Amino acid sequence: MDASVRAEAYVDLTAIRSNVELLRERAGDAEVMAIVKADGYGHGLVQSARAALEGGASWLGVSTVDEALALRDTGITEPRILSWLAVPGERWGDALAAGVDVAAYSTWQLAEIAEAAASRATRARVHLKVDTGLGRGGAPLREWPALVDAALAAEAEGTVTVVGVWSHLACADEPGHPSVARQLAAFREAVAFAERVGLRPEVRHLANSAGLLAVPDSHFDLVRAGLAIYGLSPIPSVASSAELGLTPAMTLRARVALVKRVPAGEGVSYGHRYVTDRETTLALVPLGYADGVPRSASNVGPVLIGGRRRTIAGTVCMDQFVVDVGDDPIAEGEEVVLFGPGTSGEPTAQDWAEATGTISYEIVTRLGARVPRHYGGERSS
Repeated sequence: MDASVRAEAYVDLTAIRSNVELLRERAGDAEVMAIVKADGYGHGLVQSARAALEGGASWLGVSTVDEALALRDTGITEPRILSWLAVPGERWGDALAAGVDVAAYSTWQLAEIAEAAASRATRARVHLKVDTGLGRGGAPLREWPALVDAALAAEAEGTVTVVGVWSHLACADEPGHPSVARQLAAFREAVAFAERVGLRPEVRHLANSAGLLAVPDSHFDLVRAGLAIYGLSPIPSVASSAELGLTPAMTLRARVALVKRVPAGEGVSYGHRYVTDRETTLALVPLGYADGVPRSASNVGPVLIGGRRRTIAGTVCMDQFVVDVGDDPIAEGEEVVLFGPGTSGEPTAQDWAEATGTISYEIVTRLGARVPRHYGGERSS
C-alpha cells in the first residue's frame, strides 16, 4: 500500500479471471454471463468486465441502460450486454443504438421497446422475463401468455426479436429449499408455452451464482454469475469461497491516522459504547460509514492490525473508527486490513457480513467513492 494513500480497495483482476474460468467449468455446456452491475459489485465496472471477458465470459449483465452504455462508451463492443431494470420512458433508443439487449417484464415495456425500435428502423433484441416465484421483476405467470402474445405480434411487425426467456431464483443459496423445484418447474412450463406458440429464443437463463454452483438443473443455456466472479461464496452456509475454489478479489485497507495512550475508564467514540477497562492504546482508522463501513460494525467489526485480528472499539463514525490495540507498538501509518482473501490472517467480507448481520454482497458493493480502487493483475493488451 502506497505510503501516501489514506485508504484503498485493492482489486486483483487475476482473481476475477481465474474465478470466471472456474465458473465456466462448473457451468458445463451453458455460457457464462458476468454480472457487473453496481460498479462491478464495487470492484469497478469496466475493469471487472474486461477481466471477466478475459476469463471466458461470453455475455455481460447490468441492471440499467446507463451501466450498459458506460461499458460501450469504453470500447467494449463485444459481447452481448443485457440490461434488465427499466422505468417508463427509459432510454430504449440509446440502448438499441448501442447494441444492448433489453428485458421486458410487461406488455407496456414491450410496447415502449417496439416503438423505439420502429423509430430507428431496427429490431430490438429482447429477453422476456417471467416471475416464477421470486415475487420481484418479471411477468406473473397469469400474465405470461399476454406478454408472449405481444412479443409474437412485435416480431411479426419486425420491431422485436425475442432472443431470451429468463427468470430468477429466490432461494438457490439454500439447496433443497422447496421453492427451487417449484421455480424450475414453472420456468420449464413458461418456456414450453412460449415455444409452443411460436417463439424461438436463443437462450433460456435462470441460474444466478448460487444456482450455478448448487443447482445444476438450473443451468439451461446461460448462467448469470455475479457474486462468485468476485470470489465470494453465494452459498456461505454450504461452502466457503476457499472450499468452492474461488479467490476473493478485493482487499479493503487503510493506514492508521493517529495512536494515543489513554487511561482505564476512557469512553471511546459517540455514545461511549466502548469504555476502556485498562490503560491502553487507541488507533484511529480513517474510514467510516461515508466510505461504506457499516455503522452496525460498531463494537463488532473485525480488522487486522500489527499481525493480529482485533475488533472495532465503539461507534463507527462518518469518516473514522477506533481500534483498541492494547499495549502493542502500533504506529501512525501502519496498515489496517478490514477484509481480503483471508489468506494472511485478515478477515474476509463474509466475516464482516456475519459480524454485522448482512451478506457479503452488501459489504463490497457499499464502498463509497472516497475509497479509490487500485488494480493489480491488469493485462497490457
